[in-house]
Amino acid sequence: MTPTLELDLQFGDFAQAAAHRKLLARAKVRKWMEMALLAPGEISVRIVDAEEGQALNRQFRGKDYATNVLTFEYSQQPVVHADLVLCAPVVEREAREQRKTLEAHYAHLLVHGTLHAQGYDHEAGEREALEMEALEVLLMGALGFGDPY
Repeated sequence: MTPTLELDLQFGDFAQAAAHRKLLARAKVRKWMEMALLAPGEISVRIVDAEEGQALNRQFRGKDYATNVLTFEYSQQPVVHADLVLCAPVVEREAREQRKTLEAHYAHLLVHGTLHAQGYDHEAGEREALEMEALEVLLMGALGFGDPY
């Protein structure tokens, strides 16, 4: 049985917010994220513009650029508590560059962020990176998407 997710889905105020809101229906986002959960979760997802994404990345990671997804993990057990922030312009650009649909890229990044919220870390070493990537490929396939890498 898939663990349940309490999802708070938010959209910042940016030019393409309505299109992203339409693409990212709550039920779809919940399905993608629940596939990656190993325990019940309470996760907020916020879709932002480049300015907000850059400010958060600078403030919390010391990196002065907007990145695709930021994961703020607060607890992993017994309930996963986290915030995910996805930068819409970066996600759009990467989807084009990687020749993926925007939906497929969002699905991947939400799975990726949900795994980070549970302690998976591709930057901890090669073995951890390979483990996380293999799990992402498996989960994306189960969701009906191709290999995200």
